[in-house]
Amino acid sequence: MEQRPALDAFTRFRPWRRRAEVVFWLLVVLLNCSGNAITTWMDANRSGRPPMAAWEPWVWEFSSGLVWLFVLVPAIVWLTSRFPLHRDNWRQRLPGYLLASVPASLLHVLAMFGLRMLVYRLMGEQYRVHSWGQELLYEYLKDIRTLVVIVGFIEGYRFLLRRLQGEAQLLAEPDEGPPVEPIERPERLLVRKLGRDFLIATEDIEWAQAAGNYVNLRVKGHDYPLRITMAGLEERLAGGRFIRVHRSWMVQIKHLVSIRSLDGGEAELQMDDGQVVPCSRRYLPSVRQTVGEGAKAPAAGLPGR
Repeated sequence: MEQRPALDAFTRFRPWRRRAEVVFWLLVVLLNCSGNAITTWMDANRSGRPPMAAWEPWVWEFSSGLVWLFVLVPAIVWLTSRFPLHRDNWRQRLPGYLLASVPASLLHVLAMFGLRMLVYRLMGEQYRVHSWGQELLYEYLKDIRTLVVIVGFIEGYRFLLRRLQGEAQLLAEPDEGPPVEPIERPERLLVRKLGRDFLIATEDIEWAQAAGNYVNLRVKGHDYPLRITMAGLEERLAGGRFIRVHRSWMVQIKHLVSIRSLDGGEAELQMDDGQVVPCSRRYLPSVRQTVGEGAKAPAAGLPGR
């Protein structure tokens, strides 16, 4: 009986990744809000002031937690994906993050107070804001700390995933002597994975998909993020084997199985690993032309279709 190769940790985790992330944020909000509500109620009822209604601290905490969960956390995930922080760019991007924190906190406060006013009205009470200026400043100071923690966690989590998955890098020019292979048209990429370095051939790349400041490379069933823009990767690899098919996708022609036309002049490309890649109307003519040229010249590695 043929023995299947053992799956690494990232490959085993990948099918559960999205579900695990959703469950994590749900648990964080649930546990944090519940703990804060209980301690707030206990502190209020032993301070000598009039006793607080049992439902009030739960409304306070979960009105804030729900806004973070359904509005701000997804926005932060998008922001850190679109404009990730790295050691070489954090100084340039930090002012933008700080600027974005102001409307984010304002949105949090307005939505949170709106939910509280609604619940209080349903309970036959009235929720009052005594000083909007003080409340906005107070909540902003809390929100900026929470934002720092969330961004730090997200970036740390993504760094761990890249370590498990393996992160591709372009080979750098040596300090001494000429490069072994052309730097402008690399034949191999360096992959770092859990302290190990190994090389992959660019001819083994099946397709590439843009993901923020990274491009995910599919190589023999594995995905490796390469920190480069799609335009930069196209400049390094395009010509002959690789062709741009979408603003977010590039494929190697020899792995293309079929082209299915869609309404509006677009198409879907079926790759030999089962992946369906979108092809925009802008790039479709060049794809058809390249495939047609390959059909006339099998020796170039482009099979007829």
